Amino acid sequence: MYTFTNQFISNDKNLEFAEATMMGPNAMRVAEELASHLNIKENMRVLDLGCGCGLSTILLTQKYGVSVFAADLWISPTENYERFQSIGIDDKAVPISVDATKGLPFANGYFDLLFTVDAYHYFGDTAEMLPSLIPFVKKGGYIAVAVPGIKYEFGENVPDEMKPFWNDEVARTIHSLDWWKELWSREKGIEMIDIREMLCCKQAWDEWLTGYHPGLPFATVVAESTKMMEAENGKYYNLIQLIAKVI
Repeated sequence: MYTFTNQFISNDKNLEFAEATMMGPNAMRVAEELASHLNIKENMRVLDLGCGCGLSTILLTQKYGVSVFAADLWISPTENYERFQSIGIDDKAVPISVDATKGLPFANGYFDLLFTVDAYHYFGDTAEMLPSLIPFVKKGGYIAVAVPGIKYEFGENVPDEMKPFWNDEVARTIHSLDWWKELWSREKGIEMIDIREMLCCKQAWDEWLTGYHPGLPFATVVAESTKMMEAENGKYYNLIQLIAKVI
């Protein structure tokens, strides 16, 4: 399942590149598992929404040969363009800055696939977001999402070991599979194809946290996340994938 990711990071230069661009659990590995549940064909047009520094974009362009609009709010298009040039995918990947909460600058029905890894939970936790994105995907196309989650809703009963890391932002964005399933089931413009816990959770987290070293970006986030995952110890966190067909 992870043949591309394993081969990519087996090269020392690529591993250094990946470690320098991870913004969370290894987005390339998560993207490869999510993509394995889709029928992605060469030359499809894909929106990689919340692409970060482009690890998911690299996977999509190099493994599948698709054309990708690499959209992110936090990372500048210029930075991503330079990264895409360095890796040799600038002819397949168009970097763009977007804020999904304020609408997307694309034509209706423009994409075969809307793909988002480790980003959707930041902006997709409302009943309004999914229906606002559906028009940009052609009928019969797919929306595929992978997000960090928890095995059950904590509510007011946050486990003691999680309390130091559980603030209002985390409580708003991190939810269970059942929570996401209920939210997406309200939308009549899609057919749910798949929702499950992902297999790569521990490995993707470990590759981010153990691969980090001083001097890389996101130092504070990595340090806090390391403490959190040590306290969590596999009891509460997971990764969740959702795949829906636009009807």
